[in-house]
Amino acid sequence: MEFIDLASQQTRLKQKLDDNIQRVLAHGKYVMGPEVLELEKQLAGYVGARHAIGCASGTDALLLALLSYGVGSGDAIFTTPFTFIATAEVISLLGAAPIFVDIESSTFNLDPTKLKLAVQAVQSNDPSVYPLPYCRPGGRGALPPLRPRGVITVDLFGLPADYDRLNAISSENDLFVIEDAAQSFGAEYKGNKACALGHIGCTSFFPAKPLGCYGDGGMCFTADDSLNETIRSLRVHGQGHHKYDHVRIGINGRLDTLQAAILLAKFEIFPEEVELRQQVAQRYSELLAPCSGIHTPSIPAGYLSVWAQYSLLAESETHRTALQQKLKEAGIPTAIYYPKPLHLQTAFAALGYQKGDFPISEDYATRIFSVPMHPYLQAAQQESIAAILRRV
Repeated sequence: MEFIDLASQQTRLKQKLDDNIQRVLAHGKYVMGPEVLELEKQLAGYVGARHAIGCASGTDALLLALLSYGVGSGDAIFTTPFTFIATAEVISLLGAAPIFVDIESSTFNLDPTKLKLAVQAVQSNDPSVYPLPYCRPGGRGALPPLRPRGVITVDLFGLPADYDRLNAISSENDLFVIEDAAQSFGAEYKGNKACALGHIGCTSFFPAKPLGCYGDGGMCFTADDSLNETIRSLRVHGQGHHKYDHVRIGINGRLDTLQAAILLAKFEIFPEEVELRQQVAQRYSELLAPCSGIHTPSIPAGYLSVWAQYSLLAESETHRTALQQKLKEAGIPTAIYYPKPLHLQTAFAALGYQKGDFPISEDYATRIFSVPMHPYLQAAQQESIAAILRRV
């Protein structure tokens, strides 16, 4: 059994994929070719964003978003520790300070109540309000006062965060909101599409994503004309009006034309695949309802998850190990997203955060695991998975 079945999708799309790839090979515009512009147009329309800017990866999308706001040393950017490292990595790369904020127990997403406390802690430079970096007795001491600049939310596992509350807190404190929608392209929040829920939406087209290419790729979305112009410049070495006119320091963050061509083929069936994901997730929830020791995902009213992953919570780390082992013995793959929260990662050790700072993220890291999830998962396969989980 495949954890994510890309082969079935590729078989279904083979002729369209071949045609699109051959078209690129024929015109030879491998960088920023017409397929990139067409993809930007189609995805902007789907999301409901004024602008879409293709780029080289989801990580580059986040980096470009921060660069467009001029983020740098002394800036505080609030985000979750329960995510892939790219979310916070780009903050540190620019010399800014990641300020971690724990998650809601029900959704795995950034907790607005705790975000409000974290903003207050930075504004007052008071770690007694909420944990801050470098603020440890006998340690390096508190940082000089930081400037609260922005929030990077994360729509984990395909479920949007609580944007009404998060945007309200950000607006009250003059913070920009970057939506890390790497896992949520196709999801909805109260009638609005993911990628259009903050000032800039960033998604990834990594092959395992709900809409994925055959390599790396990403995209930024925004309604702001000025941000659009800046991001388009930044992704091509800070280019101005022509190739050798550079108006700012940028990066080489372009989306390959071949990847855009592949995404155009996949996007034709994407709405159908989103619906198939809903059916797979609903079947899982029904099959696993009798398992009192396993917590299934909770989707709040007015939300639509795109189900990038179907993640379960075991009773304990030991229980999780037993569940995974039984599934492995049956040839069923599982994965753990994420086994160690970012504040405990070696890469962020210099921030001085400690175990216990973000208890929900730490607890869930020991209990969470994901089972196979994709549009082509068969009911019989799900029944086999559920039967094993029920027995354990």
